[in-house]
Amino acid sequence: MAYNWQCPFCGNNSTITNQNTSGGSLTFNDGNKFDCQMIVNMTSVVCPNEECREIVLKARFGKAAIAAGNYRLTELVESWVLRPSSLALNFPDYVPAPIRQDYEEACKIRDLSPKASATLSRRCLQGIIRDYWKIVKGRLVDEIIALEDKIDPDTWAAIDAVRKIGNIGAHMEKDINIIVEVDPEEAQLLLELIETLIKDWYIARFKRQAHLAKIKAAADNK
Repeated sequence: MAYNWQCPFCGNNSTITNQNTSGGSLTFNDGNKFDCQMIVNMTSVVCPNEECREIVLKARFGKAAIAAGNYRLTELVESWVLRPSSLALNFPDYVPAPIRQDYEEACKIRDLSPKASATLSRRCLQGIIRDYWKIVKGRLVDEIIALEDKIDPDTWAAIDAVRKIGNIGAHMEKDINIIVEVDPEEAQLLLELIETLIKDWYIARFKRQAHLAKIKAAADNK
């Protein structure tokens, strides 16, 4: 069965068919605590993009029952994305390394430890504001306030909205390194904010500068 798919490595949108995907399963009981047949399903997808052809691996584990002569997963217990190790976007080198590193690590541990992920994202947000806008104050909340008259209202409203979310907001008033209790959805909102800011600020600036340099070079050659 064909389905639409976006590669987490190259971002290419494509249609996956039987030529690009494989799967297999292991069933067992072995006296497990669930006292029933268990199953582990493994699936692989190879990106159809000839310039990528990366491999994505996923696993699903749960209770199994016979259906159409084969064991099928009937109740999911746990699932994993084995490759890539996270869904972090691959940002270019002109985005400062500390920002990329904090973002990538925050993505990797979002589900394992949402509170640690949020801590890294808050530090990443402060790093972006300080590096890109040269705003340096004692607290992240003060830096966000100082940013208001420098960016478009929609972007600032999104930053401020995330700042006000539950525990995240409460501790943005204090040290960014304080670890707070957050759920995976809140941690994901912070990650999506970081992604948006990197795209709208660093990447947009780079593309604009490259385009202007191309125009200037063309004019100089006349």
